[in-house]
Amino acid sequence: MLFVSVHSLRRISRYKSGDGEPPKIYKLGGSAWQKLKNATKKAVKDISRELIALYAKRKASPGFAFSPDTYLQQALEASFQWEDTPDQQRATEAVKQDMESPRPMDRLLCGDVGFGKTEVAIRAAFKAVTDGKQVAVLVPTTILALQHYRSFAERLRDFPVRIEYLNRSKSAKQTREIIDDLAQGRIDILIGTHKMLGSGVQFRDLGLLVVDEEQRFGVSAKEKLTQMSVSVDTLTLTATPIPRTLQFSLMGSRDLSVISTPPPNRQPIITESHVFSEELVREAVESELARGGQVYFIHNRVEDLMQIQGMITRLCPKARVAVAHGRMKPAELECLIMDFIYGESDVLVATSIVESGVDIPNVNTIIVNNADRFGLSNLHQLRGRVGRSDRKAYCYLLSRPDEMLSSDARRRLRAIEEFSDLGSGFNIAMQDLDIRGAGNLLGAEQSGFVADIGFETYQKILNEAIAELRAEGLDVAGLSRDEQTVVEELNYVDDVTVELGGECCLPESYVRQQAERLRLYRELDSITEERALQLFEERLVDRFGVLPQPARELLDVVRLRWEALALGMERVKVKNGLAIVQFVGDDKSPFYRSEQFMELLRRVTSHPDRFVLKQRDGRLAMTIRRVADVAEAVVVLKSLRTTSEK
Repeated sequence: MLFVSVHSLRRISRYKSGDGEPPKIYKLGGSAWQKLKNATKKAVKDISRELIALYAKRKASPGFAFSPDTYLQQALEASFQWEDTPDQQRATEAVKQDMESPRPMDRLLCGDVGFGKTEVAIRAAFKAVTDGKQVAVLVPTTILALQHYRSFAERLRDFPVRIEYLNRSKSAKQTREIIDDLAQGRIDILIGTHKMLGSGVQFRDLGLLVVDEEQRFGVSAKEKLTQMSVSVDTLTLTATPIPRTLQFSLMGSRDLSVISTPPPNRQPIITESHVFSEELVREAVESELARGGQVYFIHNRVEDLMQIQGMITRLCPKARVAVAHGRMKPAELECLIMDFIYGESDVLVATSIVESGVDIPNVNTIIVNNADRFGLSNLHQLRGRVGRSDRKAYCYLLSRPDEMLSSDARRRLRAIEEFSDLGSGFNIAMQDLDIRGAGNLLGAEQSGFVADIGFETYQKILNEAIAELRAEGLDVAGLSRDEQTVVEELNYVDDVTVELGGECCLPESYVRQQAERLRLYRELDSITEERALQLFEERLVDRFGVLPQPARELLDVVRLRWEALALGMERVKVKNGLAIVQFVGDDKSPFYRSEQFMELLRRVTSHPDRFVLKQRDGRLAMTIRRVADVAEAVVVLKSLRTTSEK
C-alpha cells in the first residue's frame, strides 16, 4: 500500500489506453519510467513542431473573407421547410462568422444523425458560391455522394447553382467532362468520394471544403485534405468524431459546434442488445411490416448475405427482401437503393454501406447482426438510419452470448444501449475516447505512446512539450492564444509538494463519510482559481458548518501551491517560522533563463534579511524568514510573483 498526501492527488491518474492490454508496471524510484516519459516528450516535441508549423502556415496564408449575407442567402434560409432548432441556428451563425473572417475556418460540427448538419453545410456552400467561390463536399461512400447530391439539388433548385457529383458510378467520359468543367469554373459545388482527391482534379477557385464523416477517411486521405485546406475554409461534419478529432476540439485547437437539440416530434430510438434468435428477427420484421414500414438487416459479410435473405424469406414469407453490398456494380446498387426508397421492397439485407447517407423516413426498424464486431461510432451511425420521422423506431443489436465477448465489446454494447437518447452522439464519442484512448494526437498513428503511459499522463506530457517549445523560442508569431494548439499557461513545474508542521485536512469530525471526504479532496485538488475556491468554501460552510482550523489551512495550502507553481518551485516547507522552497530540479530548464527568474532574483537579493538563496544537494533552494503560517507564506510568494510579472 502506498500512502499519498491529499495535496498530491493529481499525481494519481487513471490508466487508459486503446488496446485493452494491462499496463507494464515500473519500479518506484527507478529510472525506467522517467526515461519512457522523456522519450515520449521528445517524440511529441518533434511532432508538435510540424503541427505548429502547419498552424503558422494557415495563419500566414490569408483566407478569403466572405461577404455578409445577401438577399439570396436570406431567401435560401427562409425556404427551409422546418424551423431551425436553437443549436442549428447557433451553428449556422458560427460558421458564417468564421467564413466572413479573413482567417481560414477550421470548424468541427458535431450533431446526431438527422439533426440538421447537412442544412448548415448547404447554407455555408451557398454563401461561398454567391461570392464566386467553388465548394468541395467530400464524402466517404458512393451512396452518400448520391444522397448529398439529391439533398443539395433539392434545396438549391430555385437558385443559379450548378451541382455535380463524382463517384465510381460515373463513366470515364462523364468523369472527364466533370473535371474539365470544374477546372474551367463551370461547376459551383462538387460532391465526391476519395476520387475527388486525385491529382487530376483541379478547382479553379476553391473557397470551401466540407468533409462529411471524417472518421471514415484514412491517414493518406487526411494528409491530402490538410494540404488542400491550408488557406481554404474547412467545415467537418460528424455525428461521432474519432477520439483524436474530438480531443483536438476539446483542447481548443479546432473550433467546435454541437447540435444536440432534436428536431420537433423526433422520438428516441429504442435500442436493445440480444443474443441472436430467429424468433426475435421474425417478430421484429413482422411488427414493422404490420405498420407499413420497412426494415434494414445489417450483416457485414458479403458471402453470407444470400443465406440471410433466405432466412428472412423463410421466417416472413410475405416480406419482399432485397440485398445490397459494395461489390455490386454502381448502377445496379444505385437502382436497388432507389427501388427501396420508393417501397419496391420491404427488407434490405445489406452490409454497413448504408451506414452513411441513406435517409429513408419509412424505415424504422434496424437489426444489426454480429453487433459486437462493430465500432461504437459505427453502431451509432447505423442506428441513425432509422427514427428519421415522428414514428417510434427500434434498433436490435444481435451478438454472441456475453461470456464469449471481449470486455471492450461488452462496453460498446452497453454504451450504445445506455446512450439511446436523442442527441447522444457526442456522449458516445466521449465514451469512445474512454474505451479506445485518443492515440497519438498529433501524428498519423491512432495509437502510440498512450498505450505505454496512459491517456492522462500523455496529456500532461503533451502540454509540457509544447510549453517547452514555446520557451525555447519556437516561432509561433502571429498565432492568437487559442491557436497555439493545446498550450496551457506556461508553468515550469507541473506539481508542488507542500510540507507543513501542523494539521491540514478535512477532519473526520467535520466530514464524517470517508468517501465524501475523498471526493471533496479531489474536487479541491482540481480547483485552479480564487473565485472557484471561495465558492467551494461557501458550499462547505453551507453543508457542514463553520470551517475548523485544519480545513482553513487546507484551503490556504491550495493557494500556496498556485503561487509556488507560478514561481517555478517544486517543494515548499512551512515550519518553525520559516518557509523553505526548492526551485526546478533540472538545471537545464528554460526557467533559469527566463525573465521571470531574473526579476525574482533581483527582488530576493535586494532583501537579504528576509530571503536567503543557496545551492542544496545540487539544486537551488531558498529560505524565507519570519513566516508565521501558511497564509503568510501565500502573501510573501504572491508579492514575489507580482513583482516578477511586472
